[in-house]
Amino acid sequence: MEILEHASLKRFNTFGVEARARAIVRLASPEDAWRFLEQPEFRDLPRMILGQGSNVLFRRDFPGVILQPVFDGVKRLEGDATHHRFRARAGHAWHALVRETVSQGIAGLENLSLIPGSVGAAPIQNIGAYGVELAAVFESLSALDLDRGEWRHFDREAACFGYRDSLFKSCPDRYLICHVTLRLPRQPVWHLDYGGLREALAGIPETALTPEQISDAVCRIRRQKLPDPAMTGNAGSFFKNPVVSADQADALQARWPDLPAFPQSDGWVKLSAAWLIEQAGWKGHRRAGVGVSSRHALVLVNHGGGSGEALWRLAGDIQASVRERFGVELQPEPRIV
Repeated sequence: MEILEHASLKRFNTFGVEARARAIVRLASPEDAWRFLEQPEFRDLPRMILGQGSNVLFRRDFPGVILQPVFDGVKRLEGDATHHRFRARAGHAWHALVRETVSQGIAGLENLSLIPGSVGAAPIQNIGAYGVELAAVFESLSALDLDRGEWRHFDREAACFGYRDSLFKSCPDRYLICHVTLRLPRQPVWHLDYGGLREALAGIPETALTPEQISDAVCRIRRQKLPDPAMTGNAGSFFKNPVVSADQADALQARWPDLPAFPQSDGWVKLSAAWLIEQAGWKGHRRAGVGVSSRHALVLVNHGGGSGEALWRLAGDIQASVRERFGVELQPEPRIV
């Protein structure tokens, strides 16, 4: 266990904004979490669990303790006739897990390629991309309940997954996720009808596709559309795609026929937040060191020296603009601290 007191958070968030914490505790093993709970100097301070900082915006300093699991590793478990099973530790990089599975010809995670962050953060957000969500392959996870000081096991039902949501997101910083178990199908089911993925694979017959080919295509598309956080600070998509009633979607499309809309199984309709933001004139907007990516309207960026508060003010102005023009409320995807 490594303890960094009065530490900068700039290198621990992909926006690259400056903020400080009373302490950062880097956990080298799940057992370190028990040792942390026994530290009297930290007992009464606020706490926050942080992975790789790819889905968080720090508006200002954090007055408490940041817990950061850095233990990693993947283990292949015994499967069954229909599924492979893998268990990954919380600090393992998500994309590394994806590549480890697809390189073995195992399907299920290929659409979730190149999503930044750690395995432990994936269930909190119920990460998703190109028509696939983590919930579809999730089996269970083990976590330390920091409030009660006991281990907990959660299956898919107990995790209460929703669109970019889960029990762990609604109870922030209570559960320190230690490892996640996934069930990946032996018989692949490709999801290609989203975000230009089918077009990117048009030269390959669907019967000849492999998980690695799909993963490679997803990586190419993401790199073309999204700025690299190592070069330009960002947290990927800043807003969720809004979900509205079918009647509201019909009314909007009557006025704006080009509005992308995706009917959901429950009768609601998901709209493209990127389209709404771009139509409201925000794509490429820049001010006070921050802005909206010129490559993708859904991505807020720190051009260098921008503050978390400046990014948050920009996000609020975008929300107000889209609300005024379309009557649609955008909700942030990252955690705002």
